[in-house]
Amino acid sequence: MMPPAVMGAVVLAMLAAAPVRADVKDGVDAWTAGDYTRAVTEWQGPAAAGDADALFNLAQAYRLGRGVEADNVRARTLYERAASLGHVKAADNYGLMLFQEGEQARAMPMIRAAADRGDPRAQYVLGLSHFNADYAPRDWVRAYALMTLANSEGLPQAAEALAQMDKYVPATQRAQAQSLAREIEAGTKAQRAAQLAAVDLGTQPAATTTAPAPKPPAPKPAAPVVAAARPAPAPAPAPAPAARTGKWRVQLGAFGVPANAERMWNELGRHSALKGTRKTLLPAGGLTRLLATGFASEAEAARACSSLKREGKACVVAGQG
Repeated sequence: MMPPAVMGAVVLAMLAAAPVRADVKDGVDAWTAGDYTRAVTEWQGPAAAGDADALFNLAQAYRLGRGVEADNVRARTLYERAASLGHVKAADNYGLMLFQEGEQARAMPMIRAAADRGDPRAQYVLGLSHFNADYAPRDWVRAYALMTLANSEGLPQAAEALAQMDKYVPATQRAQAQSLAREIEAGTKAQRAAQLAAVDLGTQPAATTTAPAPKPPAPKPAAPVVAAARPAPAPAPAPAPAARTGKWRVQLGAFGVPANAERMWNELGRHSALKGTRKTLLPAGGLTRLLATGFASEAEAARACSSLKREGKACVVAGQG
């Protein structure tokens, strides 16, 4: 079974029976032996002839920089061609690349399909999307369920995301998520079983095998680390409030994309609970933390956060700045 934490892990597929696929098999054998240059050479011909597995294998080689110079643009093109020919793994990787490269709207249908098939990377991305209400409806129960499944497959980013979700998702919703996770897992198993049955009945191409592959370099995260859910639009602003001068802060979110922090402040900064506070953006690793600063005491900050939470807006008292 492919380790799910290895985002770019090479799945080197070949059809067992068809003679025209000999070059694909030879390439798999060469790759397994560590001869990446010969593997790429073997796959060039079948790929040019439209062999989906050869196209996928070449895409992986370009993504990892094995046997060729690393080239994400070339890898993306090859994934897209293989996906158009019905290669499921290629479609999964193509969707994730689109998402990483800022084409989230195009990526989401492929992300959802991959998550339905049990791909932990896609479950991670879709879980974040449901949690943050970015590119998917806000649904904390489904978000937590998907992240739980990704974590159970060993995806390291998922453990960190769950730890942050625990700060916001109520215990009742986390319990509901566990039941939903079992339902989703059963659905992915049923889908896999249906696909295998179709292969056995000859309604799909013959089953492929996977050659073992060396572990690639550590992957980049599939998506930004979890941030606080985007709140509903804030109430209309009151007349210009006096500026607060205290040092206590309330954190409103943590974002992989700084522009999303700005967007949340534009929506939430005028809320009555935050009157007179000022926006503070703090870098934290790959994240940008958004805080409202100016509360005179911890109790005052806590009251403001409680007011926000009563309206379904996530926040946490973040100490003094």
